[in-house]
Amino acid sequence: MLKEERQQTILNEVELHNRILLTDIAETLDVSIDTVRRDVKELDAENKLRKVHGGAVSLGFTNSSTRNQNVYKLEQKTKIAQKALSLLKPGAVIFIDGGTTCSELARLIPPNLEITCFTHSLPVASELLNKSNVNVIIVGGQVSSESQTTIGANAIHNLSEIRVDFSFIGTGYVDSFYGLTEFDWDIVQVKKAVIKSSKKTVLLSISEKLNSQHRYKTCDINAINTMITELEPEDSLLNSFKNHDIHIL
Repeated sequence: MLKEERQQTILNEVELHNRILLTDIAETLDVSIDTVRRDVKELDAENKLRKVHGGAVSLGFTNSSTRNQNVYKLEQKTKIAQKALSLLKPGAVIFIDGGTTCSELARLIPPNLEITCFTHSLPVASELLNKSNVNVIIVGGQVSSESQTTIGANAIHNLSEIRVDFSFIGTGYVDSFYGLTEFDWDIVQVKKAVIKSSKKTVLLSISEKLNSQHRYKTCDINAINTMITELEPEDSLLNSFKNHDIHIL
C-alpha cells in the first residue's frame, strides 16, 4: 500500500471514530507501528489530525471552535442532533455526553428552553453556557486531554448520585449483537455510570459506525432505549437493530 493510501486510511478512521490507537491502525494496515507513527507525525505536521500518546485524535474532536471546518460528516451529525431535540421538554433533566455529535446537540438546544443539563464534556458545557435558560452542571473528575471529558472515580461517583430523564450518549462502535464498545477503558466506565443514572438512554450515532466493535463493552444494545442515526427508521441498514427492544428515530 502506498503512503498516500495509508495516510488516507488513517484519516478516515480518525475522522469516523474521533480517536484511534497506533496499534489498531498498524494491525489494520498490516504495517509496523513505527510506520504508522511516522504517518501520524506527518499528518499532524500538515494539521490534518492531532498526534497524542499512542494514537491520534481528529481536529474536530479537539476544538469546537473549528467545528464547521473539521467535524467529520457534520451534516449527518446535525440531522441526528435535530432529531434528538424532539425528545427535550421544558423542565427536563438530561445528561449530554462528549463527542462531536453530542456537541451539535448542545449547540442546537433552543435558548428559550428551560432544562437542566449535566455533562462531563468541556466543549458541551461551553456550548450550553451561551444559553441563559439552561442550568449547566459539570460532572467533576480528572480531565482527559484527549476527549476533553472528565473520567475516573470521582466522575463515576458523582454520576451515581443523580437521576436524569434522558442521557444522550455517543459511542465509538455499535453492533446489534455486541452492543456498544470502545477502545478506552476509562471512557467505558463513565458511560456505564451514565446509563445507570438515566431513566432512558439515547444513542446518537452516524450510520458508518453501525456493525462495528472494539475491545471494551459499554453495554448490550437493549440497554439503549432509543437509537438515532441520520437514516430514516425504515432504512435496511437498521434491520438488525429492529429485532431488539429499541426505538429507532
